Amino acid sequence: MMADVTGRLILAGTPIGDLGDATPRLARVLAEADVVAAEDTRRLRRLTSELGITVGGRVTSFFEGNERERTVDLVAALVEGQTVVVVTDAGMPSVSDPGYRLVAAAIEADIQVTAVPGPSAVLTALALSGLPVDRFTFEGFLPRKPGERSKQLQELAGERRTMVFFEAPHRLAASLQAMAEAFGADRRTAVCRELTKTYEEVKRGPVGELAEWAADGVRGEITVVVSGADPSARRLGPAELAAEVAADEEAGTPRKQAIGDVAKRFGVPKRTVYDAVLAAREPR
Repeated sequence: MMADVTGRLILAGTPIGDLGDATPRLARVLAEADVVAAEDTRRLRRLTSELGITVGGRVTSFFEGNERERTVDLVAALVEGQTVVVVTDAGMPSVSDPGYRLVAAAIEADIQVTAVPGPSAVLTALALSGLPVDRFTFEGFLPRKPGERSKQLQELAGERRTMVFFEAPHRLAASLQAMAEAFGADRRTAVCRELTKTYEEVKRGPVGELAEWAADGVRGEITVVVSGADPSARRLGPAELAAEVAADEEAGTPRKQAIGDVAKRFGVPKRTVYDAVLAAREPR
């Protein structure tokens, strides 16, 4: 049951590059909010200056390092009847940015939660990629540690939907190379850089070639779009996968490499192939 007097939580999407993409409604809610929780208060000042408005309410920082503690304070303000607007550096709050914890806590407290939709790097990159857009999955940032990153990509090797990732420029080359190893070097990919900004660039091609391109260094905000596994590719059962590995071994390929090669060839996680090899070796 809704509380008698509660405020309203507004997740406000902000421009991902060109400040001209800000909407009149965004300007209005920022100006009228009782509290504006901003991932970067300096960027908020730049945005409001561009919009020609002044935030009349209280401005508080709200970023990954203080999200848990700030959530308690912001829910208290909402329960008191205040309107709280959340903005992040770019795009929609809670999408690989602060906001999820606050939304969950506000819902638990019977607070109204709404949004001011705005530009999205995910959807913009997807639309520009030239890859299928009817079904897709957003995977956010890959793990920083190479082993964890490779494991996650191996688990996605058989994913048939188009995949969208965020990546930091200094990790882009390593991530693209890991994708080439997990998905196969010829998997169609688009690297979208500095979307809506002056130096916007979309590089399209096989992921192996893009990994080589990125090795020289890439700057800016990066979104990577990767095509899903080919749905027409033949799907093998455990016995067939084990037979493929055995054939590669007979040709002189070490078992570990053969398992990886078969996983890439048929778009399945390496663990699946490994388990198939173990099962084939067990006595019947």
